[in-house]
Amino acid sequence: MRAVVLDGPGPVEQLRLTRLPLPEPPPGWVRIKVEAFGLNRSELHTRLGLAQGVTFPRVPGIEATGTVDADPDGVLRPGQQVATLMGGMGRTFDGGYAEYTVVPRAQVVPFRSELPWEVLGAVPETLQTAYGSLTVGLDLRAGQSLLIRGGTSALGLVAATLAKDLGATVLATTRAAGRVRALADHGVDHPVLDDGEVAARVRAILPGGVDAALELVGTPTLPDTLAATRVHGTVCFTGMLSNRWTVPDFYPIDYLPRGVRLTAYSGGAADLPARVLQRHLDRIASGELTPGPTHVYPLDAIRAAHEDLEHGRRIGKLVVRTG
Repeated sequence: MRAVVLDGPGPVEQLRLTRLPLPEPPPGWVRIKVEAFGLNRSELHTRLGLAQGVTFPRVPGIEATGTVDADPDGVLRPGQQVATLMGGMGRTFDGGYAEYTVVPRAQVVPFRSELPWEVLGAVPETLQTAYGSLTVGLDLRAGQSLLIRGGTSALGLVAATLAKDLGATVLATTRAAGRVRALADHGVDHPVLDDGEVAARVRAILPGGVDAALELVGTPTLPDTLAATRVHGTVCFTGMLSNRWTVPDFYPIDYLPRGVRLTAYSGGAADLPARVLQRHLDRIASGELTPGPTHVYPLDAIRAAHEDLEHGRRIGKLVVRTG
């Protein structure tokens, strides 16, 4: 099979397209014929040497979408459409940047859809993270207001879609003036141009502050995001677009505004129920929901895709088609 191998941390040249033997699934594992996979910041962190617990050489990729190719236990039928994500993919065992991947059956999510593979490949990890952030991380309710810090990221756009569908008022930020219109076109109620400090702009729209905020940029903007949130409101730390996720010399009383709650979210396949994935795909197919912008690359263009990911050249999700 063709696969992308990362020999060690470094520039995009460390990503090497090569041929590997077809992997055999042991009991309890499933081999998936990968049709498409999305790119994620986690894989960029792995390539840049910022991720912990990764062994090399490694086939990266924390998600993949395709069909069951082999299940030694006969639980999943060959040809069944499935998604898989997280659980050590691309870190402790080989991940989705390949024509085939072998993963534990417990992290396989079945679905049925006639959507194109490039659309299906954009959904699993981003949906899981957005859904978990809004439900577990924020407990967002209809009628509440939500600030998304990092709104033109793939995760930010999906979070906006889910929040609007829930009945929330959505504010979302972008650092590029040329992308403000894209946020409005996506259904964001209040696009906000981000110059590093948006709390005053948010409070000009909602003087008391937002009910909830989703931090996708990282620790550099977290204090300002907290300042944009009302007393008894909640900020969920989920993303690290800045590649910075630690707070030096954290002193809670000085760092946290009085009465503002700070939570965090990370999850895996178990946090994406099959019914949630299926309903989301069905609603995209019916036109009720938009998947947002998707940019598709062939497998042999993985370096170009990673460069676009690293430098933020695209709005929305980057997807690689293996076929």
